[in-house]
Amino acid sequence: MQMNQHRGVPPEWAFEFHGHRCPFMPLGFRMGQAAMAELGVGREQDHTLHVIAELGEGHPQTCLMDGIQIATGATFGKTLIEKTHWGKLAATFWYPGKTAVRFALKADFLNRFGGQEFFAYRKRGIEPSAIPAEVTQAAIDWTLFLSDDEIYLVTQRPDFAYTPPQGSFNRSACTACGEYVFERYLRFRDGKPYCIPCSGYKG
Repeated sequence: MQMNQHRGVPPEWAFEFHGHRCPFMPLGFRMGQAAMAELGVGREQDHTLHVIAELGEGHPQTCLMDGIQIATGATFGKTLIEKTHWGKLAATFWYPGKTAVRFALKADFLNRFGGQEFFAYRKRGIEPSAIPAEVTQAAIDWTLFLSDDEIYLVTQRPDFAYTPPQGSFNRSACTACGEYVFERYLRFRDGKPYCIPCSGYKG
């Protein structure tokens, strides 16, 4: 499939929200833009678009997730993005009535990208905010010269099934601490409701 040749960089406030300048938040932003175009939907205002990111923890490119959230509006706070903890640089975008689509960073792109000086700093344990600005910007700019097709592997997923959790305003006070707990997270002991920490259950 042929995607748009180029996507815009995130607005400056996106870098401020993210906390530092780096190339992977913009790559996530661009991925989110491309996914919305592929699905034919706009930025999510409410609770419809869902993103299942295949990232995990302890690997530096998870900055992709902030870019995806900023571009799509499918945010953690609205429970519209979740992680599989597979440690991959990919995400599936689901919208009811549409064919889900998966975007992954191509291995060839990552191999070439790894030659940027930015990664020499990161592999020495230097945080992005401490890397010289010109080095970081060079890594960001390098990606802007590439087409979407050079960066992303895109796969239609017609058999992908997803059921968003049902929302509920129902809640009860924990018998022990008195704090309110939404009903799906209540645990019961001797017929009384408890929050998970007070219940003694692990989940």
